[in-house]
Amino acid sequence: MRKIAALFDASRAVLSTFDLDEVLQRILGIAREYFDLQNAAILLVDREAQQLYVRAQSGWEMDTGTVHLGIHEGLTGASVASKQLVYAPDVTQDSRYVLHVHTTRSELAIPLMMGDEVVAVLDCQSDRAGHFDAETIDSTQAAIALQNSRLYALERRRARQLEAINKIAQQSTAVIELQDLLGRACPVIQEAFQVPHVSILLRDESDLVMRAHSGKLTPCFPEGGRFPSTQAPWSEVIASSGTLSEKDLRAAPDAFRLFKESCSRLSIPLISFGQTLGVLTLHSDRKNAFRENELQSLESVADICANSIQNAQYVDRVKQLAYLDGLTGIFNRRFFEMRILEEIERARRYGTAMAVIMADIDQFKRLNDEFGHLLGDEVLRQVSSLFHQQLRRIDVVCRYGGEEFAILLTQTNAEQAMSIAEKLRRLVQKWQFPGVPRTVTISAGVAAFPLHGTTRDEIIQAADNGLYAAKQAGRNHVCLTSIVRVRAASSGA
Repeated sequence: MRKIAALFDASRAVLSTFDLDEVLQRILGIAREYFDLQNAAILLVDREAQQLYVRAQSGWEMDTGTVHLGIHEGLTGASVASKQLVYAPDVTQDSRYVLHVHTTRSELAIPLMMGDEVVAVLDCQSDRAGHFDAETIDSTQAAIALQNSRLYALERRRARQLEAINKIAQQSTAVIELQDLLGRACPVIQEAFQVPHVSILLRDESDLVMRAHSGKLTPCFPEGGRFPSTQAPWSEVIASSGTLSEKDLRAAPDAFRLFKESCSRLSIPLISFGQTLGVLTLHSDRKNAFRENELQSLESVADICANSIQNAQYVDRVKQLAYLDGLTGIFNRRFFEMRILEEIERARRYGTAMAVIMADIDQFKRLNDEFGHLLGDEVLRQVSSLFHQQLRRIDVVCRYGGEEFAILLTQTNAEQAMSIAEKLRRLVQKWQFPGVPRTVTISAGVAAFPLHGTTRDEIIQAADNGLYAAKQAGRNHVCLTSIVRVRAASSGA
């Protein structure tokens, strides 16, 4: 049993690292200690040269760099040919023995295989004849078979992971849209590393935002969930710029675990050029699920993802410049037309509301005529700034054209939108605009999905009707068009 335990130790050594030389040295150390060997070596098979050469050795005093055997020579060559353990209890009586060490009296050659192919031979030599008894040989044969299967499984897993790294690298050069990149990366990582769930959180000011996730676990957060980066575990990952392994989360609350079934988690910072952009997180429904020997591959994946994310963010910033109004710095009409379609689709998919406010600065032409265009431009900038400061980050303020503004309100019903519009109206009315000796006011119309329409045209028409009604009421008003009036307007009545 002691001999079998030795080979199990060797198997664990193999599975604890991806470094070939380190694996070989561990196996040699275990073999010498447990089998009390004088000499041990591992010879790799070079199919192209039809040779065996020593890659690692222990106990040999000679220069092993000069040791090369034909692929069919010696006991090691016989092991390669037969794919079986080969034993010579007395090498002086075995014609297959090739002399390298004069003191060797018995030799055991054990093939190391990947699938059906011998890739190396563990060569064990002793200065005592008959050193390896029948029990040792039988147990060694069984344990090596187990080790070979584990080696093969490791190699397959490693191949999948290298393939994932390559695939993500290819995606990063082909995909420049950030959300598309994140959406593709998560399932690739999940499949390659055989984990139940993968998520990517990116930094947004003082928060981490869940930007993409893929897998079978149940989320415990709303869409686009936000998590303070100053709270555990994210604060630890960001502060240390290192990987955090949480082995047992079963006692943690759902909000901390993120996914209902999560029992363990591995969090790897996404760092590009010294800047932490976010966290790549792997989740498992088993405790202590993540192997240390996969960290190197996962951190390589995280590095590729981080650089790709930064490149995509640069592209996003360039695109965003095309969607900004040059005078006010807020979004322009082009951006509004794109986002309103996205918000309507989101509201339809999740059964929520969304609203639009169309606002207009009252008698803006007269203001320009009285005080000049430079002062008029400054009023536009300040009104834009007031709107932007008073709304949530998820809301969108756009300059629709001239002195008119369009505001998109996510997850907001008609009553809430009216309250927001009224708040903005009062704020502008009370604001002291430098250089303008009289009060500046706005009028606004409000429409909501699905109450006032289910398409872009219906909602914009409804908000415009409300704005027209506010103007007709004497300006400095907020109006909500009735459903009946919207339907009449949209039908041409």
